[in-house]
Amino acid sequence: MRAATLLRARALWIVPAVVASVLILLMTLLYVGSVVDPQSHLHGLPVLLVDQDEGAGVATKHVDVGREIVSALNGSAVVSSRLSISPVTLAEAKARMNRSDAYATIVIPPGLTRSVLALYGAGKASLAPAIPTVELLTNVRAGSIGVSLATGVAQPALAVISRGIAKQLKASAALQTAASTNPGLGALQANPIALSVVPYRPLSPHAALGLSAFYVALLTLMCGFLSAPLINSIVDSALGYAASEIGPRWKQRAQVPISRWQTLLAKWTMAVMIAPLLTAIMLVVAIVGLHMNAPHVLTLWIFTSFAAVVVAMGTLVLFAALGTLGQLAAILVFVYLGLASSGGTIPLQALPGILRFTASFEPLRQVIDGVRAILYFNAAGDAGLTRGLVMTGIGLVFWLVIGAGITNWYDRKGLSRIQPERVA
Repeated sequence: MRAATLLRARALWIVPAVVASVLILLMTLLYVGSVVDPQSHLHGLPVLLVDQDEGAGVATKHVDVGREIVSALNGSAVVSSRLSISPVTLAEAKARMNRSDAYATIVIPPGLTRSVLALYGAGKASLAPAIPTVELLTNVRAGSIGVSLATGVAQPALAVISRGIAKQLKASAALQTAASTNPGLGALQANPIALSVVPYRPLSPHAALGLSAFYVALLTLMCGFLSAPLINSIVDSALGYAASEIGPRWKQRAQVPISRWQTLLAKWTMAVMIAPLLTAIMLVVAIVGLHMNAPHVLTLWIFTSFAAVVVAMGTLVLFAALGTLGQLAAILVFVYLGLASSGGTIPLQALPGILRFTASFEPLRQVIDGVRAILYFNAAGDAGLTRGLVMTGIGLVFWLVIGAGITNWYDRKGLSRIQPERVA
């Protein structure tokens, strides 16, 4: 047969064209759909609010600028539709940011009202009163893009609120107009409240700007995903159910009579031994070779090894259930859908609704939660490590049950991988 003759077979063209087209369609929908416009999908991004302002009296009137800011933020449709603002104390805010429970905290200082009133000549005014400032504590450990999204909503909102408060104060008959004696205060009186963005617990320079957790988690998934096809191919070649081809050499062994369940057990055992080796190599290169900051190396290796083993076992189950198509299914489940819904770069609150749903069980999201807790939050359980372990453990049980059920059902039905007479 010549190539021209082979290429006349219509089925030879249809299968790869259709399968590849479907995969590219899904990849584009998942990848581009998850990142193309996160602000339009932004809803419920957790931001904390600390109001320490006690207010101040002017003549017979009590002014509380802090309360005005809180009321304006809660009443803003632009803010409430995108951010989930929770009023807390400063101690509670720090505790929640220490467990990756918020991307930022708006802190209204105790003397804010007095500082604002000083600009209008009320209270103990001076020729150059201090600029009233609200702090925005940013938690880059929870995710740098999440911090950017939170800042992008809070900063313009506070600017609008500041100008609104200025109009109210200027209209108050109880206040003098200090601008008449000090024209330099006019600009400050028009926009009296400044916003200072302050990083909360900045990361080490060797933390990839807060993305090292994402890349370690992604490599962990690849340690499991890439080891599975190699194990599957080598075992099937040794048993005679697949050809071995290296360069120009092609070899086909005689088939060994073995059940699907016993074959899967052998592959699982190899995955349990090989996946931890691959994660160890990955961490040695990243930490020792590239100086990535990793304060809990042993914990990180144990968790990543566990996750890689589960991904490898799940991929091998798909091979056992679907044959060659199992690899395409594994790519779709573990890689394409996993990356799109991981929350490793774009926060979950800025993803389309369907991806927020798949993030609740997709393995990469669970691995990122655990790795981020180990790298950035002192391996605290409530920072995501407990969730990562529990969900990965559930994944292990799921693949064990599915793998055992399908392969044993195939065996009981007599659905051999090859006809028994050919083995004989």
